[in-house]
Amino acid sequence: MPTDVRIKKGLNINLVGVAEAITSKAVASNVYTINLSDFHGVTPKMLLKEGAEVKAGEPIFFNKAYPAMKFVSPVSGELVEIERGARRRILTLKILADKEQTTLEHTPVDVSKATDDEIRAFLLESGCWPFIMQRPYDVIAHPEDVPKAIFISAYITAPLAADINYTLKGKEKELQAAISGLAKLTPGKVHIGIGQGQDSPFSSLSGFESHRVSGPHPAGLVGTLINKIDPINKGERVWTLSPQDLVIIGEAFLTGKFNPERLVALVGSCVKKPRYYSVKIGAEISTFLYSSGVNLKDFRVINGNVLTGSRSRPDGSLGFYNNTVSVIPEGDDYEFFGWNKPVFDKISPTRSLTFSWLQPNKKYDLDTNTNGEHRAFVVTGLYEEVFPLDIYPLQLLKACMYKDLDEMEQLGLYEVIPEDFSLTEFVCISKQPHQDIIREGLDYLQKEIG
Repeated sequence: MPTDVRIKKGLNINLVGVAEAITSKAVASNVYTINLSDFHGVTPKMLLKEGAEVKAGEPIFFNKAYPAMKFVSPVSGELVEIERGARRRILTLKILADKEQTTLEHTPVDVSKATDDEIRAFLLESGCWPFIMQRPYDVIAHPEDVPKAIFISAYITAPLAADINYTLKGKEKELQAAISGLAKLTPGKVHIGIGQGQDSPFSSLSGFESHRVSGPHPAGLVGTLINKIDPINKGERVWTLSPQDLVIIGEAFLTGKFNPERLVALVGSCVKKPRYYSVKIGAEISTFLYSSGVNLKDFRVINGNVLTGSRSRPDGSLGFYNNTVSVIPEGDDYEFFGWNKPVFDKISPTRSLTFSWLQPNKKYDLDTNTNGEHRAFVVTGLYEEVFPLDIYPLQLLKACMYKDLDEMEQLGLYEVIPEDFSLTEFVCISKQPHQDIIREGLDYLQKEIG
């Protein structure tokens, strides 16, 4: 029987520009880019040199710390550029795509008969392993670890995020194959959070424990599901995956091919026709950005949703883990006396000079203005209003800033990743970079304790 997870603390950010349930085919990208910043903590070791020909699904580099962990090309073509930064650190890899695509093929896996070692070896060789993330530390899972459980959230509450039920429609066969295979890698359970009352593609599948989730954002974050179902203690490992990545893994099991194509939601108030596009990982955003039309000249492209995504150029590339591209107005104006007048067009968790609480279903056209300046933490109790985890958010943030390992452990840093603090960052009147603080704390904890 499914269990219920009801979240009361949180804040829904309703924005203009939700994607319509329409799918278009994006223009084929000439160049595909792999950004090494997507793989936090990975030190790449190149397998190919500039000018080398590569097939789709063929390994380009591996993780120096674990050579069996391979990263593959999303398309076939020529590796035209290896961009390096300081101390010759690899930043990006650019592949000029062939007009006629060729794909490296592996032997398909019968997940019902395969052993856990065979499943693990296939995921590593096919390039699907990087989709598996680990908590603590928010890094790609180590293949030799055994997680106590695997968690997947199919209830998405982030602003303007892609509708998972729409993007996964008709992919039940791939989802089932992925779930059945991954279940063999843990002695525990595969937990999947499904929206209360939603017609989810997971409803007809088996081999996992389902949880009916309801409530405002961040109810849809996998960290919230973990905290309410099976919190992480010191020494434990939990793996997480996104639903769309399950499709790529499942298709690889069934066909032996790495197919990096996914439905991407192009959203935001600056987009004339918000909709979904069928795009491959690493494709140029411009190949589908301008086909929907852009309302303003001064806009910002965000690779991901507006809370956790990263700023991108219009000619940037789709991130490895992203299925949303948000386009909102650039906030580069100064609002005179904006702090001293009633506000009707902004969202706030308080009732002080703002009236968003009177219209809970209203959609807002917000820009990137921070509406304030950076200052020391001000104790207001706002974080606790929107933070549903059984953790003291302000105290944990401060412990990360002054690097007290004992406090970081005791206050629950093992359980969280930066996205769990995206909403507290949004409501923070001190304009502190919560997600960066948590990222630095996790890196320090991993370095000192491992």
